[in-house]
Amino acid sequence: MDFKTFYNEVVTDHNMHPLHKHAIENPDIEMEGVNPSCGDEITVQLKVKDGYITDGGFVGDGCAISQASADIMIDMVIGAKVEDAQHLAGNFIKMIKGEATPEEIEELGEAGALSDISHMPARVKCAVLGWHTVDEMIKGMNK
Repeated sequence: MDFKTFYNEVVTDHNMHPLHKHAIENPDIEMEGVNPSCGDEITVQLKVKDGYITDGGFVGDGCAISQASADIMIDMVIGAKVEDAQHLAGNFIKMIKGEATPEEIEELGEAGALSDISHMPARVKCAVLGWHTVDEMIKGMNK
C-alpha cells in the first residue's frame, strides 16, 4: 500500500468514525484548543490516576485533519503515563515540523501517517491542535 493511500485511509477513518469524539464524565483536566486561522476548536478532556491517563475524549469542530489527529492522539495517550503522553506529543510536533528522527516517528505508530502534513504549511496547525493542547494540559498539571 502506498503511503498517500494509507494517509488518506487513516484520516478518513478517524474523521468519519472517531472512537474518542465525546465528552467524558468528570474529567480531571480539560482544556480548549483553538486554531483561529481556520476555525478549528476542540476541548480535550482527560482522567488521570496515579500518573496514568485512564480515559480521554474530545469535543469540538474542525477539519478532517484536526479531528482525525485528535482522535488518534487520544487513542495513543489512554493508558499511558502522563510523561509518556507528553513525550509522544513532543515527537508528533517535531514530526510535523520535519524535525523528528525515523525512530521518533516510529514511536508514533498510526499518527506517523500524518508526517506528510509537514509539507502542507496550511494544515500544520490543524494537525497539531490536539497535541499542543495535551502538551499544555500536562505542563499545567506540573505547575
